[in-house]
This record gives sequence, structure tokens and C-alpha cells, in this order.
Amino acid sequence: MAAGVIRNGGLVAFPTETVYGLGCDALNPDAVARIFEAKQRPSFDPLIVHLADRAALDALAPSLSARDHRLIDVFWPGPLTLVLQKREQVPDLVTAGLPTVAVRMPSHPVAQALIREAGVPIAAPSANPFGYVSPTCAHHVVDGLGDRIDLILDGGPCPIGVESTIVSMVGTWPELLRPGTITLTEIRKVIGPVTPTPTIRNMTAPGQLRRHYATRTPMTVLADPDVRPVLHDQERAGLLAMSQLSHRDNSLCAVEVLSPSGDLQEVSRNLFAALRRLDALGLDRLYAEPCEARGLGVAIMDRLRRCAAPLT
Repeated sequence: MAAGVIRNGGLVAFPTETVYGLGCDALNPDAVARIFEAKQRPSFDPLIVHLADRAALDALAPSLSARDHRLIDVFWPGPLTLVLQKREQVPDLVTAGLPTVAVRMPSHPVAQALIREAGVPIAAPSANPFGYVSPTCAHHVVDGLGDRIDLILDGGPCPIGVESTIVSMVGTWPELLRPGTITLTEIRKVIGPVTPTPTIRNMTAPGQLRRHYATRTPMTVLADPDVRPVLHDQERAGLLAMSQLSHRDNSLCAVEVLSPSGDLQEVSRNLFAALRRLDALGLDRLYAEPCEARGLGVAIMDRLRRCAAPLT
């Protein structure tokens, strides 16, 4: 049924190992336009195209380098997106008019089955209103987009919980465009030099806006995980804690502990769901403890900083 909805130009929300995606036939411009309308997503923000196997990549990208093949050999299927030169048949709306296309092969069995049965590549951003906290379970999708899409596949909670790593492969040197669970160190071990996340002048991949993955409640990232927030004028506040608190802070209205032991994989898995729960409480402000920006911590801090960025 879900595959038929995709083939007929409809929208299907489905789980991946990272977050839930909102998918359509990537080669159907009218279906792609429905994604932008449902999410209220600006047309300058390109989409990621999801594939079920390597053979499908030939229809989207004209040629692959030796470095491309090495990354695919090691990390596909999995949470790595590659930005490659695109073929003309890829609709401009998918790529925001750019000559490149972002592609990945998800490892989640539901995503794999949907793409294979649909028989087409599936363009899929996160299944939430644009700019809001990404969905990591089906009820998050229902809350945000339930009446705007045709079908939701419930595959349970996403096992990783933050979006894929994105690497551009079209320049002289590969560039890390978005950090994720596959780290810069891991990628460099496979292909050598990779430029760290560059200063963004033009959008070339999803997730590059200064403010993104954001709660409606204003949020502040604390400078030090060992310093509790100082509340102002009876401020009703919640705390996003990386690990178990050493003491109870009665000035806080709510605390979400992401991992009692401080394990970053558990932090990543719980991050967006915890942010959503805090955001639903109608508080004046949220505070988030930082983690060390190493390994997976780079992606976690990237999401927190974008969530906390002020509206402009």
C-alpha cells in the first residue's frame, strides 16, 4: 500500500535509522512540490534522495570517483549522505536548482522495503514542519504533519536519533557539510583529507541554516555542564541534562536526563524526543547542558546550537 502511494505521487512518512522521513517519488516534480507545501519548507533548501541499492545511483549521478566508491563500500547502507554531481532527470526542486544531488542508502528495514517496493528513488526530508525538532517516532509525525500527508509507517523509535552525516564530494577536497553519527575522523580514515564544516554562504545541503531543529520555547546552551542555570524573575525553566544530576535543583520545573551514564549514543537517540517533551510544557525557557564536541558529540552540539540560535 505505501509503495503504491509513492508511485501515485503521494506522501509517506517512514522510519529510517536516523529520523522519520517524509517521502515521495524523487523523479516526480509534482510530488516533490507537495513535500515543500506540507512542511512549509523554503525552495532553497535541497532534499536528500534515498536509495535501496547502489545500482539505483546511476540514474541520479553520472559518475563516481574512487573516493566515492570507498565511502559507499564502508558506510552504505547507513547514515551517510553524499553530495554528488546530478543527472538532468533529477528535478531542480529536489536540488534547489543546484547541479548536485544529495543521496544516501538508509539501513532501516522499513525504509529499505518501501524504496524497493516503490521501485523509485525517494526524496525525503525529516517528517516535521520546517525548522522544528526532528521526529524520531511515529506520533511525532502525527503531531506535526498528520493531516497533510497520505500515510505514516510506524517502525518504532529511530535507533540513532540525529540526522545523517553529509559530505560533499564535488570539490577539490571533500567537505563535511553536516556532522552526524559517522564522524569526521571515521571518514578521514577511509578517504584521507576532508575539510571540516565550512562557513556556509549558500545552501548546498539540508540542515545548514543557523537556526534549525528548534523548539518553540527559547533555549540556552550552558557554557559548562557542571554549572546550573541561573533563573531570572521567577522564570519557569526546564533543563536538558546530558547525564544524571548530582543533586536535585528545585528551581527547575522539569528535567530531562538524556543518558544516566552519559553515553553519547544514548544521548543522541533520546535528544529530539526529550526536546519535544520539554517544549510541550509551555515553559519560559529551556537550558541544555553541553557535551564535549568530539566524535558523536560534534553532531549533538551542532543540533543544540542550532536549536538555541536566536530568531532573526
